[in-house]
Amino acid sequence: MKIVSKIKEPIEFEMDLFERKFLLSMSSKVSLLNRITHYVVNRKGKQMRPMFVFLIAKMTGNGEVNDRTYRGASVIELIHTATLVHDDVVDDSNRRRGFFSINALWKNKIAVLVGDYLLSKGLLLSIDNGDFDLLKIISVAVREMSEGELLQIEKARKLDITEEVYYDIIRQKTATLIAACCAMGAQSINTTKEEVERMRKFGELIGMAFQIKDDLFDYGETKIGKPTGIDIKEQKMTLPLIHVLSNANPKDKKWLINSVKNHNRDKQRVKEVIAFVKDNGGLDYATSKMKQYQEEAITLLNNYPKTPYKDALELMVNYVIDRKK
Repeated sequence: MKIVSKIKEPIEFEMDLFERKFLLSMSSKVSLLNRITHYVVNRKGKQMRPMFVFLIAKMTGNGEVNDRTYRGASVIELIHTATLVHDDVVDDSNRRRGFFSINALWKNKIAVLVGDYLLSKGLLLSIDNGDFDLLKIISVAVREMSEGELLQIEKARKLDITEEVYYDIIRQKTATLIAACCAMGAQSINTTKEEVERMRKFGELIGMAFQIKDDLFDYGETKIGKPTGIDIKEQKMTLPLIHVLSNANPKDKKWLINSVKNHNRDKQRVKEVIAFVKDNGGLDYATSKMKQYQEEAITLLNNYPKTPYKDALELMVNYVIDRKK
């Protein structure tokens, strides 16, 4: 967490104020809702997404932020939280960041309604303040996230995902929200279209690297955010596996597909798949692709003068691929 604190340093004031504004943006006349949203706010994660909004706004806006920046960060966080609540229902997951999920404590019906409520709060926060440009950014992101999830479900049934399709999936599923945060930060202070697009691209590249790092965790031996081999158990096609599959001989390919499709609950077989992927260069290949995205993201910051905000963003890019969970 030391690095996260360092990244937060130049926007400490903004993040504190944001937290107060964010809590207000969730308020309702229904006490049950307030109890649940209070539970959500008190179990927040690292808050990377609002941090991106403020750091980009300050870097592109000569150190300034405004009310639109705070609303933009709140909209992102409201809608992101709504998608997480709905994801836990869809995945039948009882835990979120080490705590009980909303559906575990209050059941699915309430969780779905809370997700809907947060979504509508986010939309209204933009509409009530005439932030239609910011609303468009987040609406496009939500559409792409849904499409990415559905594309993954469609392709996972056949286990025939090519590397190109994999990039399409993670671009929509993961990278699009980080891209929206960065575009939101720039757009909130009314910079040029070119600059907003450059920052959107910057966020997308970080999101791609972030997801590949997550894929690599599945092959780690240390205790991290999720148990090793969970992607294989869930038949998720990740970059190391896709690369090895596309280069395997017909016999090995058949064994790999059969293992993932029909023996994904067999711990020994999953271990053998992990070993095969490691021995055949799957992890090295994925790591090199992740670093490629990281370098491209850093390059997009080169045109900006050295400021604490630019330094924090560079730290953030490096943290994404160096993190331990």
